[in-house]
Amino acid sequence: MFNCKFESKMLRVLIVCSGNKKSISPFVKEQVDELVSAGVMVDVFLIKGKGFTGYFRNIFRLWKQIGKASYDVINAHYGLSGLLAGLQFKIPVIVTFHGTDLYSAKLRFYSRMAQILSKKCIVVSPYMLPFVKNRNAAVIPCGVDFKIFYPMDKTTSKNKMKLSLDKKYILFSSSFDNQVKNYPLARKAVENLNDNSYELIELKGYKREEVALLLNSAELALLTSFTEGSPQFIKEAMACNCPVVSTNVGDVKDIISNTKGCYLTSFEPEDITDKIEKALAFGGKTDGRSQVSHLTSGLIAKKIIEVYETVAG
Repeated sequence: MFNCKFESKMLRVLIVCSGNKKSISPFVKEQVDELVSAGVMVDVFLIKGKGFTGYFRNIFRLWKQIGKASYDVINAHYGLSGLLAGLQFKIPVIVTFHGTDLYSAKLRFYSRMAQILSKKCIVVSPYMLPFVKNRNAAVIPCGVDFKIFYPMDKTTSKNKMKLSLDKKYILFSSSFDNQVKNYPLARKAVENLNDNSYELIELKGYKREEVALLLNSAELALLTSFTEGSPQFIKEAMACNCPVVSTNVGDVKDIISNTKGCYLTSFEPEDITDKIEKALAFGGKTDGRSQVSHLTSGLIAKKIIEVYETVAG
């Protein structure tokens, strides 16, 4: 069990989230760190297992954890975690939905059940609100750690990541095998450049600091996802002043807004290639960091705490 605690008399919160990977999800970990810095006592309950059956096997462990401390709020990340957290009536539950848990027909049922059992919901994008029946939903995107993601010198970043100074890199938003991220479309668009000096980098297995270095090494950040909630990848690219090419999913159009060097595209490979060429022609750093200054992790933590306070007993 991963624990973050300090000696404050303020809120005590139990975060419930998936623990199936080697480490806690980066955006959850960063949110926990900011909550702790803001004065919240936080424990994290990691769920082991997949699917409803796998999650349900954690119910007795969860009840045991709840009995160990006087929690004011449980904040569950994703719908299935929210459903598990809602199978107790001692502590009010807030469920944070991140996108796939509402957009996926397979997962939507569990998310709706989680809504029924929760006191309040958080969605990371206003475009997710139509999928939430709970009228008490708050729109709070995940924040960006500006201490990690900031503009750096491209040559220095490439050297630190042991990347060739002669090649030009395009950073893909995720692992190539993540079907929702639509890698085949990205590959086709890059192939259409007909230029072997460009290489598409798979974003997989890197530490947070390394992701920041990759964003500063790349000519642009490329997202071709079918669906998104509020993609951290885009916000982090903006914080690094990295040009962006993205399909019009989630709240991307609001994030990049009219930022020069950042482009929305359709799902046609030729259109994506055209936008990539425009981003390459832009040829420099954007002013994206200033466009996402309201999304720093510290400011977002304050908004989350305000939601906690509305349901805390």
